[in-house]
Amino acid sequence: MRLVYNMLLYIVAPFALLMHLWRGLRDPSYRERLGERFGLGAGLPGETIWIHAVSVGEVQAAEPLVRQLLERHPRYTVLITTVTPTGAARVRQLFGTTIQLRYVPFDLPGSVRRFFDRVRPRLAMILETELWPNLYAECGRRDVPLVLASARISPRSVGRYRRMVPLFRQTLAHGIVIAAQSDVDAERFRSIGAAPERTHVTGNIKFDFQTPAGVGERGARWRAENAPGRPVWVAGSTHEGEEDVILNAHRRVRERIPAALLILVPRHPQRFDVVREQLARRGEAFAIRSAGTTVPETTTVVLGDTMGELMMFYAAGDVAFVAGSLVPVGGHNLLEPASLGLPVLTGPHNFNSEAVAQLLLEAGAARVVKDAEKLADGVVSLLGDTDHRVRMGAAGRAVLDANRGALDRLLRLVDPLLD
Repeated sequence: MRLVYNMLLYIVAPFALLMHLWRGLRDPSYRERLGERFGLGAGLPGETIWIHAVSVGEVQAAEPLVRQLLERHPRYTVLITTVTPTGAARVRQLFGTTIQLRYVPFDLPGSVRRFFDRVRPRLAMILETELWPNLYAECGRRDVPLVLASARISPRSVGRYRRMVPLFRQTLAHGIVIAAQSDVDAERFRSIGAAPERTHVTGNIKFDFQTPAGVGERGARWRAENAPGRPVWVAGSTHEGEEDVILNAHRRVRERIPAALLILVPRHPQRFDVVREQLARRGEAFAIRSAGTTVPETTTVVLGDTMGELMMFYAAGDVAFVAGSLVPVGGHNLLEPASLGLPVLTGPHNFNSEAVAQLLLEAGAARVVKDAEKLADGVVSLLGDTDHRVRMGAAGRAVLDANRGALDRLLRLVDPLLD
């Protein structure tokens, strides 16, 4: 099966390269450091703790882990790999030059070997479980401990994982430490062949993230300068197919609360221009954050077309809608607005963090909305009821506080592998 898999990879690889180059026409960052996708690049000094975080959400979740590793194991170089340029940009924002940064190589045998030769990992950690059969297998061949941190398998992925198991069965059974988010995730890993003695329930390290210092003050200042006296709701991390629903909902909101302001923040920067054109076509009175000017009173929508400011926008709002959930993307981080005491609305597709969503829903900290009408009803209801907003916000913070500790449990598994 491995031979067939690798043959397919070599067939697909030219198309993957062409896709990167095509994306590079709109976003030049996709053309940068292209050799890293094939395992090229300078060697790193000493041995390396390698952490893979696919994109922005995983990078953000990994922040407290990385800082702990830098403090506890200073003799190692810390390397973070990502797939997306937005993830790489977030790494640099968070850590500057205190860590090494690369793109993860394509899962081609030669690319993987070159990558391992150059970075010499002492420990590999994959955040939230991605399938990289050749990377996994290379860890086994080189006796590199591999930890799947905050690991999860969604119900829809179990069958796909089971079909892929023969590609890394030996590594899965003997060389991978599973640090699962929940008992359900741990059982799913065992069902596809993970060694029971190496499968642990540590929880989700997203609960251990710290709200960025000063973000509350920055949000309050932005609101005082740009929306004094106005009700504000935030739609964060939106994807294609969601903006129209959200904007239709906002029109319904403004029919009942004319002063309401929407802050709309697309997930990916390459879509900023697309959404700006969409707002213009719809005739919205919108402002763009990147202009750096004060928002006029007549503005109905602010487009958050900057990187790294979503938490500040949440802090400026009264209600948060977390996107990636009206379309089957799987949802984004519900804990970010919850940590700021905001009531949370989300769509029905939250399979990326189903346990987190369930906890918030059961606690009354979040509510599911399925379409523009329900989203508008939820926003209007919450904007008009301060006491209800406060109760939901307090419930969200309580969920966050009650589930902290995953990072400590994970580090108790990792430290012996490094010591």
